[in-house]
Amino acid sequence: MLFTRECDYAVRIVRALSHGGVVSVQEICAQEDITVSITYKITRKLEKAGVIESHRGANGGYSLKKPAGELTLYDVLTVIDPDLLITECTGASYSCSRNTGKHPCLVHGEFSRLQNLLVRELRSKPLSELFIT
Repeated sequence: MLFTRECDYAVRIVRALSHGGVVSVQEICAQEDITVSITYKITRKLEKAGVIESHRGANGGYSLKKPAGELTLYDVLTVIDPDLLITECTGASYSCSRNTGKHPCLVHGEFSRLQNLLVRELRSKPLSELFIT
């Protein structure tokens, strides 16, 4: 599994907003070294998912919709990559001819175990613990 650059940027944007208040796109870009166009693309997704909210006007920008202590990496990463799979065969809709009730696929079983472990870990720690400076 590889987290995309967009996933990385989404976490960094949330980090830029984690101190509270409204932060302009220019401030986010400067603080996190992300281009304006990518920042707008990702903030639209985060806003649509209810992670952040936009504020219009001269002092406009973005803020977190809830404190970083109530968000996890899983919450942010799944906005960008909703499936967040380590391999295609761990997806709910994937049908593998090697994984039958009579002869279960041991590789699928191990990948599923790892997938569950990854999701559990991504949900286990609030972002506020990762953003301590």
